[in-house]
Amino acid sequence: MKNYFASAKLIIAALVLSSGAALGQVPDSILAYSKLIRQHIYSDYKGMFRSAHGALHYPYITPGSNAYANDLWDWDSWLSNVALRQILTDRGNDKEQKDAVAYEQGCILNFLSYTGFDGYMPILISQKSSADKMKPINLYKTNMHKPVIAQHAAFLIKLNGGNAEWLREQFSLMQAFINNYETHHRHKPTGLYYWQDDLAIGVDNDPSTFFRPTGSSASIFLNCLMYKELKAMVYIAECLKLPEVAKEYNTDAEDLKAAIQKNCWDEKDGFFYSVDINLRPVTETPSIIFGQSMILHSGYPRTYDGLIQRIGVWSGFLAMWAGIATPAQAKRMVDENFEIPATFNAKFGIRTLSKLEKMYSVRASNNPSNWLGPVWGISNYLVYRGLVKYGFAKQARELVNKTITLFGRDLQQTGALHEYYEPDSGQPILNKGFQNWNYLVLNMIDWTDGQTVVEEF
Repeated sequence: MKNYFASAKLIIAALVLSSGAALGQVPDSILAYSKLIRQHIYSDYKGMFRSAHGALHYPYITPGSNAYANDLWDWDSWLSNVALRQILTDRGNDKEQKDAVAYEQGCILNFLSYTGFDGYMPILISQKSSADKMKPINLYKTNMHKPVIAQHAAFLIKLNGGNAEWLREQFSLMQAFINNYETHHRHKPTGLYYWQDDLAIGVDNDPSTFFRPTGSSASIFLNCLMYKELKAMVYIAECLKLPEVAKEYNTDAEDLKAAIQKNCWDEKDGFFYSVDINLRPVTETPSIIFGQSMILHSGYPRTYDGLIQRIGVWSGFLAMWAGIATPAQAKRMVDENFEIPATFNAKFGIRTLSKLEKMYSVRASNNPSNWLGPVWGISNYLVYRGLVKYGFAKQARELVNKTITLFGRDLQQTGALHEYYEPDSGQPILNKGFQNWNYLVLNMIDWTDGQTVVEEF
């Protein structure tokens, strides 16, 4: 490792000399940091691989760092896999690419091995997990695996030219998983999906869900993931030659898109928000009020099924990543939200919570991890992907450069990457050695360099 950092310093020194800068001065050079990041990732990525062990029956991909050393997590493994494929596309030989397949497919097969026809799928599997305790007592009243398993599978199937045969026997379990969400995690009046509680929602202490009443948060984060999940189910069904199944999932996806547009878009702020569905029911049952029988609110009962939560959370930008926003909406989101330094736009990326929110905080926290403002590599990446999708190349490049600078400085100063960062100083906050989706910075670098870019499904 010492030789590696010596080499990295030589690279930076050479770039300093070639640019005419003074010897010994570290330049604020995107090119220099990109080279440093590439070298680090290429030398370190194999630490993501884990062999089958204990409760994990297949080899898999781990997020890395001591905090997540031997665990399989839902959306972490999916996005780590996207980064892994970029690494292998850049520099992997045929054998390395072939060897990785077992670990990639193993992430999905491990989760499906603990999924029954009730559709419950665990969020986390650790080597020491007890199979008979994996499923909660009331499996329809708590959160489960985020809707990314089909996206992960579709990503791998697409890489393999559309061959989905390795998944054919388990596809019915994936359908049961989707059925569970549709039957038990969807609010019929709005058509939106909701979290049952605030357990392991991915964006841990997002205030639109964290410490909120159970079953009350129709999260924009969750609904954007589900829209893409349903589209992935369409693709997988088509690859398996199940056209009628594909047609049904496509209808579900378009219905959800319409529900998000109707309920989550805020014309006032030009942004997508989560929705509060914790409203008292409209009733025609009389009760005794002021000493007489009457129906409360009968003169003007509510005509709306949810209330927008105007909390400035970064996940509103996922409507661009998912392709839900219209071009006009995307422009407003960029002009009125992405571009604003007082809210989301920080020196080193996108704040996960607007700085104007009263809950804004960048203090270190684990269980829950802190999403109340710190910059995360994954939020930078997904916002960048949305910008690219809607043609905002200038803004995308600016965000890429901020991310490269953030990670390059961290590697230069500490020799590792971290889980999340202070938005304006770029200082790491927690979990040194975090690999995971941070490696998606390589996909961003290759985009700016005009190289082949691996993208999530």
